[in-house]
Amino acid sequence: MTQSGTATLTISELREFASFTSSEQRYIRRSLDIGLGRQDAFKLWARDEDEQVSIRRQYDAYRDLKALRQTRPDEYDFDGVDAFMGKLVRMAAFDLAQERVTSFSAFRFLYERLLGGWARPWLPAAFCGAAALPQIRPDRRRTLLHSISEAAATAPGWSDREPSFYPEFIEKEAA
Repeated sequence: MTQSGTATLTISELREFASFTSSEQRYIRRSLDIGLGRQDAFKLWARDEDEQVSIRRQYDAYRDLKALRQTRPDEYDFDGVDAFMGKLVRMAAFDLAQERVTSFSAFRFLYERLLGGWARPWLPAAFCGAAALPQIRPDRRRTLLHSISEAAATAPGWSDREPSFYPEFIEKEAA
């Protein structure tokens, strides 16, 4: 891909990230620090004891990330789908239950970065499966499931292009 094409895709990713709520942006950055091992999330993100507990739970929920990255089920065969989707739906349900990710778009943005571009075809099923679980409040289920477009749910194909923009913590300057 040309440098110009890569720049255009990065700008598109920046715009998409900017369209998310501030709560979604914060949660995505924190999740990437935890899931990609970029930073000590406790030091960077925990503002109080409740957030420390939440971060500890998120580290636990993300324990299968490494295995998921290495398990690439065949899109045309059912071997290994149960183990892969079971772990992916459990992890997705954790994130959706935190009530900081409010749409499929934000979910997809996060999981493309946690797993890689190859995971895109699996994300609509994981999102819908997790959003429909009884652990998600009924009004949240409705909101989440309405956020996935028919086009995303029924896409005939997905790009496996890796994301280029990985948002990070931005420290506020002292005034």
